Amino acid sequence: MIRAILRSGRSRLAAQVRGHAGAPSQADSPLPWLAPPPGPWTVERAYQYCEEFARVHHENFPVASRFVPSALRPHVVALYAFFRAADDFADEPQYDGHRDEALDAWQEELNRCFHGEPRHPVFVALHDTIEKRGLTLPPFEDLLSSLRADLEVTRYATFASLRAYTARSAEPVGRLLLGLFGYHDPELVRFADEIATAMQLTNYWQDVASDAARDHIYIPGEDLHFFGVSEADIKALRLATPIRDLMRFEVARTRALFERGRPLLGKLGHDFKFELALIWLAGMAILDKIEEADFDVFTHRPVIGKRDKAKILARAAKRWAARIDLSTLRRLWP
Repeated sequence: MIRAILRSGRSRLAAQVRGHAGAPSQADSPLPWLAPPPGPWTVERAYQYCEEFARVHHENFPVASRFVPSALRPHVVALYAFFRAADDFADEPQYDGHRDEALDAWQEELNRCFHGEPRHPVFVALHDTIEKRGLTLPPFEDLLSSLRADLEVTRYATFASLRAYTARSAEPVGRLLLGLFGYHDPELVRFADEIATAMQLTNYWQDVASDAARDHIYIPGEDLHFFGVSEADIKALRLATPIRDLMRFEVARTRALFERGRPLLGKLGHDFKFELALIWLAGMAILDKIEEADFDVFTHRPVIGKRDKAKILARAAKRWAARIDLSTLRRLWP
């Protein structure tokens, strides 16, 4: 679920990273985040590095907010740093021409991590998380393989083929988060898969224009055909009734996935329930914004602002934490 809106904000990195002792200099490294300051990296310092990494990235959803038990927050942040850095390698412009190299390096570091020989601070922290929370290798490898596939596959003929992709790119994140919090019931995993997929699809509908600019169209070809929309229409950002109808359909289908995963919120303990509720509501809020714009996904990119956060917090508090004061909630999710 963390990866679902990973591309929601890419700015602020260079200006904020420079000047922080624990973080790499984007200006000095041709491959940012692959060249951290020299070690030795203690576990404590590695977690601080991951915290700094999370701080300079901006998301539409909370990343290890204060609703997460303090003992688990560093582990969530370590997972986030692994996921987000890998996503940067596959998507950020500064990695053009180096994407395979960066992902190869991340895969090597992952292998070293699971062999107890981490070097990079993200993996020093991640190794501690894996050991303490009993996480397994396959979900991490699935995510990296999906990012490699994204470099080659730019179209999906059917919704089934798109879901086969999200099964490797989104579902592993949800499953790792459940495992981190100690939830292993297969029923819960199925609900998490639906939410994770819904979050990633929300990201795609949020980024139709920017994805088309880099020659990626995630709207299934069968849907384009059914609604009479061509790839040329998408690339030309040619807004017309068929495109509005198409996006209305995609938003409705994504809402259905959110609803299918919604029972998970009622089956978790307080350690993860409220954090997941915020993520769920943030995803639905993005869909609301697309709908409010009459499904114009070309003119303005929908994002979560401060007022939206206040509304999300209020809704979450009303349904899942009615006794928590809203002003306190705002301080916990700034």
